[in-house]
Amino acid sequence: QPKHLGVTPPIAVTYPTPREIEVTDLLVQELTAQGTFESEEESKRREVVLGKLDKLVKEFVYNISREKKNLPEADAREAGGKIFTFGSYRLGVHGAGTDIDTLCVVPRHVTREDFFTDMHKSLSNLAEVNELTCVTDAYVPVIKLKFQDIPIDLIFARLELPKVPDELELRENSLLKNLEETCIRSLNGSRVTDEILRLVPSIPAFRTSLRCIKLWAKRRAIYSNVMGFFGGVAWAMLVARICQLYPNAIAGAIVSRFFRIMHQWKWPQPVLLKPIEDGPLQVRVWNPKIYHGDRFHLMPIITPAYPSMCATHNVTQSTKKIIEREFGRAAEIADHVMIGTGKWADLFEKHDFFIRYRYYLQIIASSDSSERQLKWSGMVESRIRHLVSKLESVENLALAHPFVKGFDKIYHCTSDQMATDVMHGIFDSTSTSDKNSSELSQNGTETATVRDIYTTTFYVGLDINPRDPGTKSPRQLNISWPTQEFIKLVKFWDKYDEKSMGIHIKHVKSSELPPEVFEDGQKKQDFSSKKRKRTGLTEKDPNAKKLKTSGQKGVSNDRTSNISSNICC
Repeated sequence: QPKHLGVTPPIAVTYPTPREIEVTDLLVQELTAQGTFESEEESKRREVVLGKLDKLVKEFVYNISREKKNLPEADAREAGGKIFTFGSYRLGVHGAGTDIDTLCVVPRHVTREDFFTDMHKSLSNLAEVNELTCVTDAYVPVIKLKFQDIPIDLIFARLELPKVPDELELRENSLLKNLEETCIRSLNGSRVTDEILRLVPSIPAFRTSLRCIKLWAKRRAIYSNVMGFFGGVAWAMLVARICQLYPNAIAGAIVSRFFRIMHQWKWPQPVLLKPIEDGPLQVRVWNPKIYHGDRFHLMPIITPAYPSMCATHNVTQSTKKIIEREFGRAAEIADHVMIGTGKWADLFEKHDFFIRYRYYLQIIASSDSSERQLKWSGMVESRIRHLVSKLESVENLALAHPFVKGFDKIYHCTSDQMATDVMHGIFDSTSTSDKNSSELSQNGTETATVRDIYTTTFYVGLDINPRDPGTKSPRQLNISWPTQEFIKLVKFWDKYDEKSMGIHIKHVKSSELPPEVFEDGQKKQDFSSKKRKRTGLTEKDPNAKKLKTSGQKGVSNDRTSNISSNICC
């Protein structure tokens, strides 16, 4: 018997039953119908693009070696350079139109500055490349581009080696010695992905199972690391762990057992693919016995490559409850599929976020340019989990449910007042989000756009505890402290500009949600007949009169602050 994979022996080593083979075939059929596989033509195009990109990296390293470092011709040719892939493409679970995560590895005499100048210039000179952008201030700096219409994220790592040959592998921990922290982070994605593939007993079963889990998580709106759910790496590690526990199982059985085991998992017991190892660096490795902060991770899933880290440190009490609820729903569906009373399509039913709650928070980030809005809205998005954590302390609030993405709009404003209103979340018929740069006034003449305002609106659903039986007095949901603290937090950003950026929070009823948030076939939820809840501002709200006359909850003279703080329920 070969040595088992994982930190515990397998639960079962039995081979597939006829029924498991049947449900696996049905699963592959459903995944195909759902469009999760790319065409053979697109797959070949990706291979060609990666080949061209690898050649471009070698030319880039050669040019730097000759022109800036004055290396001899032979040494410059041997300096090498190599492209590695990671993420969904490397795992073999990418779909049509998805991006390729790529890593450019170079020898020690090539600098990060060279990469973001010379490599960027080489890419910009190619007719096959468009939408080229450098993001140098990201946690992992990246060049984003489309190469023959294939989206690519290209990151950089410099090794302490005189040359980078084609046969180089990144598995050895010694390669991390004497590297700057940014390079270690860049290498981590590729090292983790490769280690996951080494730790699963059957790669085909793993890939089909992971395709299923990724599609389910996206449809159920729980696929987002930044919002406090699980990201792609975390989902991959969970699936890999179930594969280890059932090494001879095929995808249908793995998916069924995945949901049942994850629904019953005793968090915060960590999910590990192998024992945590020490290494040559003076860096922090996940260890709740040593590091106080690691003890607060609610659903720890630990990366298998050194230095091991928690991939799910963003999970909050609310998102934990939501994930566990979805595990329970999926486990029931999978059980029905296995016994023949259900179908896989039920698993992929779209989320009900915008018809689930009666009250929502709108977080509106706005600015006056598309480039500025991309950075500003990204920063606001990365902080929403902090708002969720603070909302969890509000009395009578069961959980705060963040939606996994924001909604972008452009408003073509014909006056400064209109622009100010948009930044306050006042959207009326005079501000338009279509592509026209002008509009008609009441007398039929064309009015030129004064300025464009770019907005991204994020949503948090508020699940309020039921009122105690026999209680008739109204209750207040006071959200002033969480919202004010959140606004302080985002405005503390060193690139925040009060003249060109806005942040505004207001609460809305489900009936007030805009039409663009609803999926096909979904309708606004009508809570008007339910007597247990009423919404609106209380007389104690100092802005009640102003808000009633304006018709908007949360409007104030300061466009970057939140005023509406009480919900009567």
